[in-house]
Amino acid sequence: MRMLLPGFCLLLAACGGNQPTNEADLAALDAELTEGQSANGADPQVMAALQDQIMVDPQLAAKSNADAVRPAPQPYAAPVPHPGIAAGSAARDEPLMKAPAPKPFADATARQAITLGALARAKGGKSAAACTQRLAYSAAWADRLPAELPLHPDARVSEAAGVEGDGCSMRVVSFYVGKPAAGLIDWYYTRAVRAGFSAEHQADGATHMIGGTRRDGLATVIFLTDRGDGGTDIDLIVGR
Repeated sequence: MRMLLPGFCLLLAACGGNQPTNEADLAALDAELTEGQSANGADPQVMAALQDQIMVDPQLAAKSNADAVRPAPQPYAAPVPHPGIAAGSAARDEPLMKAPAPKPFADATARQAITLGALARAKGGKSAAACTQRLAYSAAWADRLPAELPLHPDARVSEAAGVEGDGCSMRVVSFYVGKPAAGLIDWYYTRAVRAGFSAEHQADGATHMIGGTRRDGLATVIFLTDRGDGGTDIDLIVGR
C-alpha cells in the first residue's frame, strides 16, 4: 500500500496541472464570442437588418393559408325544407275549364312503371316503344316541352328525358307542384283542350290522368297523383 502512494500522488499532480490549461481555453473562447458580438454590433448593415421592421404585403397576407382547414363557426346543418314550404304561386289568375268527372282507368299498366322510359312505353304504343330505347335523361328536356303544354309555373322538376330525330320526338318530365291535384287537373285539362287535344279524364284512386291526341299526330298523357300533403306529383309525356 505504501508503494502505491507515490504513483497516486503523481497522477493527482498531473490532473491538477491540466486545470489552468482548461480555464485558459474557456477564457479564450469567451473572448472570441464577446468579440464577435461586438463586431456585429458595430456593423451598421447587420444592425439595420436585425432592427428593421419586417415588410408585409397586405394582399398576400390576406391569402395566407387560404387552403387551410379551419373549424366551422357553428355546426354544419343542411335541413331539407318541406316541398311545399314556398308560399304563393307564380301562376297567373285565369279562367280554367272544369275537367269532366273521371272515368276508371282503361289501362293500369302505366301505374306500375317505375322509370320515365317504362312509363312512356306503357302509354306510347309500339312506335313509341322503339323511341323510348333512345331516351336521354337530362333536366334540359323539361325546357323543350311544347309551348301549349308547358310545365306549371310552380313546378319543381325531379327528372326529365327526351329524344329527337330519326322519326322520334318525345318528352317525358316528372315534377312536383305544391298545390292540390284538383286545381292542377283543371289547369292541364284546359291547356290540353285549348291546344287541340281530345282530352280525356280518367282516375284510379289518388292518381288522375289527362290524355288525348290531335290531328297532327301529337299525343299526350299527364298523370297527376295527389300526395295527401297539399302537393301533387305529375308525370307528363308528349310526343309522336
